[in-house]
Amino acid sequence: MTKATPPVLELRNLEISLPEGADRPHALTQLDLTIAPGEITCLVGESGSGKSLCAGAIMGLLPEPHVRVTGGAIRFMGEELRGKSDAEMRKLRGADISMIFQEPMTALNPQKTVGWQIDEVLRLHTSMSKAERKARAIEMLDRVHIPDPESAFNAHPHQISGGQRQRVMIAMSLVLSPKLIIADEPTTALDVTTQLQILKLIRELQEEEGAGVLFITHDFGVVAEIADTVAVLCRGELVESGPTDDVLNRPQHPYTKALIGAVPALTPPPLKAATEAPIVLKGTGLKKTFAARGGLLSGKRKAVTAVKDLSFELRQGETLGVVGESGSGKTTVSRIVTRLLECDQGSVELNGTDLLAATPKQLRALRKQIQMVFQDPMASLNPRKRVVDLIAQGPIVHGTDPAKAREDAKKLLELVELSPAAAYRFPHEFSGGQRQRIGIARALALEPKVIVADEPVSALDVSVQAQVLKLLADLRDRLNLSLLFVTHDLRVAAQLCDRIIVMQKGEIVESGPTAEVFATPQHPYTQNLLSSIPGRDWTPPSLQTDAA
Repeated sequence: MTKATPPVLELRNLEISLPEGADRPHALTQLDLTIAPGEITCLVGESGSGKSLCAGAIMGLLPEPHVRVTGGAIRFMGEELRGKSDAEMRKLRGADISMIFQEPMTALNPQKTVGWQIDEVLRLHTSMSKAERKARAIEMLDRVHIPDPESAFNAHPHQISGGQRQRVMIAMSLVLSPKLIIADEPTTALDVTTQLQILKLIRELQEEEGAGVLFITHDFGVVAEIADTVAVLCRGELVESGPTDDVLNRPQHPYTKALIGAVPALTPPPLKAATEAPIVLKGTGLKKTFAARGGLLSGKRKAVTAVKDLSFELRQGETLGVVGESGSGKTTVSRIVTRLLECDQGSVELNGTDLLAATPKQLRALRKQIQMVFQDPMASLNPRKRVVDLIAQGPIVHGTDPAKAREDAKKLLELVELSPAAAYRFPHEFSGGQRQRIGIARALALEPKVIVADEPVSALDVSVQAQVLKLLADLRDRLNLSLLFVTHDLRVAAQLCDRIIVMQKGEIVESGPTAEVFATPQHPYTQNLLSSIPGRDWTPPSLQTDAA
């Protein structure tokens, strides 16, 4: 009689304690979870639910002694991991248990090339020769669909796009074909086609190697696409678990129902009545090429044309979405129109004045009319300044009395639905969604006519994402703002954007009213984007009821 294969991962009554003064005593309480070989379990919940700390406990990477495992069992292939030494865990990490981190710029060494970092994993865990290691690294870069893998091998992390950095992280994690893959929001920053490729890649590895996957995500489209089973965490407690079909289509717990109810619909709202509102922002013939770089040690990187002969118009009170894959030039466009990046040629007219031709003095005055909301609020907010000073800083620079600017800042906090009492706290004392609201308040402080939003909700939970999107739509309508909204999330574009432009390799391949483009896409690239949306065939139960 053959012995039954043990689960790849088994958690029994897992308990993780938080330090004194935290919002609750335990990050996780009595968590039971089992992952069989070849099975994908999605762990779902809002920020602060304990998802990432669960992953850290399995990997032995908790910030002890302040946050530590205080109860239960963590078994890998039937072997208890609690009590193993650092040396024993180092042998397991990378080779048998691998983790794909959420933020690649934090996890990758900025001083080392992409190739060096993948090579390091192979060097530490295999006896392959240098030539074999390089060939394997380039093979993995190609397998995760990075364009020109040999060039990327010689690049430093800052020289490739955000989506490509995440693919490098995934290549590093999969290079040794581990038995357990822990993926912590690995597709959050990726465009839909890359998401689908990565999800397929993880599926392939399971079929070839029988790997188990613990997939942490807040994207229910990804859950519908990839999960065999789902576990829902709420403030450290497992409130619901079961087969994917049951949890997504017949949720039992109120928390699960609320999360699924916040998923944006994929059907755009009906077309607004046509209006001839004035054009507030107009780009004409924009071009930007990043020059070839490199040296003797790092190798040569080819020149990249990020934006090529691009033109667009944004009308007053309108939201224009800019969508496309990672590396399509979306963020480059957003930085050109805010003059955070110099353009090679073309013009950007803001209410008839060319921003790109403006002198420094003229530009300073024009900046009051166009402001930006960044993708990562923690990186764009000064951690040493209190929120009231961050919001008031712009008006003070432009001549407003400091006392008045701070009073106005408190009113802006109310406008973005935060308490004025929060004005004297620091950015790290807020959640991700709250920090993004602070970023929006800061952008509104100068009473701009145009707001450029670069992936402002990509890293937020679905419930918080829904709140921020509603807030942006309300502010746009109330203040008659115009939004240039950069996003790779087509569900978000469907809900917020009146018109969209679809970018591929620096060029616009399709544009028009959002409802029309989604209903009848003309270009093969747009068709591919829409067909690649994870969970496209799944409709949340609340929307099923509405349709009926």
